[in-house]
Amino acid sequence: MDVDEMKLYICRTFAGVTAPEANGDTFFLYDPQRDLPAERQLPFATIVTGDHYDTASALSRQGFWRLNIGLTRAGYAALFGAPSTRGEHGETDARVDHAATDVVLPHPVYAAQHWVCVVNPGEATLGTVRTLLADAYDFAVRKHANHRARRTPS
Repeated sequence: MDVDEMKLYICRTFAGVTAPEANGDTFFLYDPQRDLPAERQLPFATIVTGDHYDTASALSRQGFWRLNIGLTRAGYAALFGAPSTRGEHGETDARVDHAATDVVLPHPVYAAQHWVCVVNPGEATLGTVRTLLADAYDFAVRKHANHRARRTPS
């Protein structure tokens, strides 16, 4: 699956998703009414296409991109246990090769916030990626509903 196919998959599979872009990167938000204030616009997944935020995945290589997915604490722990502390360059575990392709890994910077990533997801990870995206989307929907419920007078 290439980057455009992944964007299309996310936007067509999950209702109420907006996908703003900046610097060639895409941020997937659950915002069915398209009215979230800026401070509430937290993506449940992102696609980055370059080394704008970190260089751990070597995304400056032609054709390389990284899918990042925000999970619940339990979802992250089921895959990797508790997030480890940051390494010398801000990465969560210096022993992890974040440039490896088609492998689900802790995010190089945001693992402590329960994010995972995959550089160029493909055959080996596609099923897992789809499940993780669904879990992240469901979590975003719950957070959105909870926020709306708190804002609505009883």
